[in-house]
Amino acid sequence: MANQNEATEPNAEVIAVYPNRVKISVDDLSKFSTIDSQLEKLRVGSYLEVSDDDNHKLIVIIESYSIEYKEDKVIDESGEERILKNKKYIIEANPLGTLVNDKFQRGGDSLTIPPTKVRPASADDIKKIYQSDVTENEKFSFATLLTNKEIEVPVNGNKFFNKHFAIVGSTGSGKSHTVAKVLQEAVSTKNAGYDGLNNSHIVIFDVHGEYKKAFPNSNYIDIDNLTLPYWLLNSDELTELFIDTDANDHNQRSVFQEAVTSNKKKHSKDDALTKSKIHFDSPLFFDINEVLQYLKYRNTEQKQKDTTIIWVDSTGEEFTFSEKTSSRLFEKGLKIKEKGSATGTLNSKFINFINRLEIKLNDKRLDFLLNEKAKNITFENTIKQFIGYSDDTNKNSNVTIIDLGGIPFEALSITVSLISRMLFEFGFYYKKKLNEDIDCETPILLLYEEAHKYVPKSDLVKYRSSKTAIERIAKEGRKYGVTLGIVSQRPSEVSETIFSQCNTFIAMRLTNPDDQNYVKKLLPDTMGNMTEMLPSLKAGDALLVGESITIPSLVHLNECSSSPKSSDIKYIEVWKEKWKEVKFDDIIKEWKK
Repeated sequence: MANQNEATEPNAEVIAVYPNRVKISVDDLSKFSTIDSQLEKLRVGSYLEVSDDDNHKLIVIIESYSIEYKEDKVIDESGEERILKNKKYIIEANPLGTLVNDKFQRGGDSLTIPPTKVRPASADDIKKIYQSDVTENEKFSFATLLTNKEIEVPVNGNKFFNKHFAIVGSTGSGKSHTVAKVLQEAVSTKNAGYDGLNNSHIVIFDVHGEYKKAFPNSNYIDIDNLTLPYWLLNSDELTELFIDTDANDHNQRSVFQEAVTSNKKKHSKDDALTKSKIHFDSPLFFDINEVLQYLKYRNTEQKQKDTTIIWVDSTGEEFTFSEKTSSRLFEKGLKIKEKGSATGTLNSKFINFINRLEIKLNDKRLDFLLNEKAKNITFENTIKQFIGYSDDTNKNSNVTIIDLGGIPFEALSITVSLISRMLFEFGFYYKKKLNEDIDCETPILLLYEEAHKYVPKSDLVKYRSSKTAIERIAKEGRKYGVTLGIVSQRPSEVSETIFSQCNTFIAMRLTNPDDQNYVKKLLPDTMGNMTEMLPSLKAGDALLVGESITIPSLVHLNECSSSPKSSDIKYIEVWKEKWKEVKFDDIIKEWKK
């Protein structure tokens, strides 16, 4: 069969070889394109074989083609001279690697010059490229080859998930469907021999409420059922939430830190030695209302160098303020008594700080963070709600969707920061408690939809906490079984620190030149002209590149089983329908919540 193919193949030969490019001349492109009936016709992105023998083939990918005309003078049968125009097709291709004895290897410098054969790569050889380097246990598939949708393009699932990945593309390129497909495959993949859930743990930070439809059995958390205790916020997050950072008032910061630390010690049930180690960042309960009371007392102080502040409790007992007695300022009914002369005030400037704190505590939009439920939830239940564990094992879930749509903008960064940091530290202490030699038993993927909204390049204070938390995961998380999936339509606006740690990219259609150039700089492989296709990719098509895949490839993402709610509104079709009445009362009622 091979000999018959050789006899019918049109003349194709290598006419130039460069370090990163091969130039091929073909007499009849239409015949050359259809040698292998298993393959679609050739186009930019198709694969060719350049070989010197049957067991040694250089695989190249077509980057461009052109037509050259050559005029030849010939003498016809009547003896007259005529000019014939000969047409040749010139293909320029980028070398990817070699197939040696059916094993694919990156690089192609071992091919003898000149190679003797050029032909479209067979479907079997293309499959060997992707499958020779991935074991069955590591194999993870969600896409097919763009030039032949019958050819599956698997990735190394371990490398794909444990070294962070990014999905980027303009609106309408198919990002949400790609995210859904990748995660649906992750939660459905399992070894034989058991029923029920596999051991995947995925947390989706969903800005637009798209993914509930794609994961109907997920653990869905929105503003109505989210419980996030303020007392687990760290120093940066507490400062961002409660202190006017623009005021730059060190006295506010100092007295607030003093009050919180003292209140944590008050409510701690540990022994005195352990209590002495409690600090502002300790993940321990404190009562924010008692802290407010403390600040009000401190705000009434009037002191000079020769003045001693004496407090009197409801029983008439007097005490002076010190580190040991500071916790008594959380009591109600205290009165102040100065000894000495006092003119002017030092701490009355806390009034703005106190007003700000009271406004926060009375803001119903922040109930998920500051209400009684947030006070009383345990540390354990706080963590369990985010990684899919439930007291009722029938309600355990692989996927937790955190719908950020109802979170007030001023609390968005803090919310994302606290959840991200908490899950990172869970992985850290999990490994520390078990044994450093034991692999993580509950690896967690944190997927950030529209990541540019809370990890932008911006150095503004309002993004500081979320950037700090996610950048730490990007740099250290994989050691503790916590990895990232970054999704954005504006990759040029996302923190470079985070993108630089991603080792696999699914780059879909990008129309903004800044985003195109940014992605090109980040891609870890030398892509040649393949990245020039980013603006023209169809919805669902992508450039897949990184450590998890054998070679950079143009792929088509498979259809997801349940689509996310991300379809465009069909304006003209809806406009053609009869005028619709709107229930304004219901909308405004929801608006006021």
